[in-house]
Amino acid sequence: MSLFLICKIQIMEKRLPILCPGCGGILKVKSLHCDACDTTITGSFGLPVFHKLEQKEQDFIMQFILSSGSLKQMSKALQLSYPTVRNMLDDLIEKITQIKKTEDENKKAN
Repeated sequence: MSLFLICKIQIMEKRLPILCPGCGGILKVKSLHCDACDTTITGSFGLPVFHKLEQKEQDFIMQFILSSGSLKQMSKALQLSYPTVRNMLDDLIEKITQIKKTEDENKKAN
């Protein structure tokens, strides 16, 4: 199965919302539930960095991993030039760096 097809299938899956539809604020997980033993854990849990990214960014990361980190292979699968794919990766690295920086600042403030 091609990387492109795998990412297309993943897009059809139901995704966890990250922004509040009412105000646009960042959502947190309030409870987790185990169907096997009916245990529920409640609290305030932040989302992992991966889930704070847009769907297309998550798909890019999945493709990157599935192509063993080969930008050359990704450029073929995405039908984009190598420099374009490299720029997409650089943009994603910058965004993740900013998300981590904001998380660290929020931890220090609390």
